[in-house]
Amino acid sequence: MAKLRVHNFSVSLDGYGAGRDQSVENPLGEGGERLHEWVFETRGGRAMIGEDGGDTGVDEDFFNRGVAGIGATIMGRNTFGPIRGEWGDDEWKGWWGDEPPYHHPVFVLTHHPRPPITMAGGTVFNFVDTGIESALERAFEAAGGADVRLVGGVSTIQQYLRAGLLDELHAAIAPVLLGSGERLLDDLDDAVANYEVAEFVSSPAVAHVVLKRAASKTS
Repeated sequence: MAKLRVHNFSVSLDGYGAGRDQSVENPLGEGGERLHEWVFETRGGRAMIGEDGGDTGVDEDFFNRGVAGIGATIMGRNTFGPIRGEWGDDEWKGWWGDEPPYHHPVFVLTHHPRPPITMAGGTVFNFVDTGIESALERAFEAAGGADVRLVGGVSTIQQYLRAGLLDELHAAIAPVLLGSGERLLDDLDDAVANYEVAEFVSSPAVAHVVLKRAASKTS
């Protein structure tokens, strides 16, 4: 059965997935870019941005798992861009340039309708204003039997956790202290009781933690 998975979601030692004061110039907030330095030391991470080289090993393996078997992506509006309210002139097409790294359908959660945007390389941004369940249904349909990846941000992951819709969450804990921002596992009520730690593996750069739906919750 197809699953909804989070992969390579970097958090700080104090639990933040983004720093404070996010902006166009600083999309991950103050210090947030440091959380993802490990990605661009891997061979796969460098290839994603058109560069050669990179390390193999534990971090590379986890990075690649986030790509394998994925047929569609879901993201929150804040992950797609900094615009709030109505879309306006519709010029914003994401942070990733003309050819985003997804190469499959992407479903962006929003309260404001917008026509789909087709990008180079096969990425199509679809804007869903009918809720998280509707976005997931459409993503599963578009994925054609493959899994769906949820890329964030923090509040979007929390919504799917609270709703019990997330099957797997891989967090990469970076040796960084942000002090403030958006904490991944805050305000989840009893949702975390539905998950258990399936993997805990460390490299010199980050500690990888995989949460999966508890066995007693899968039947």
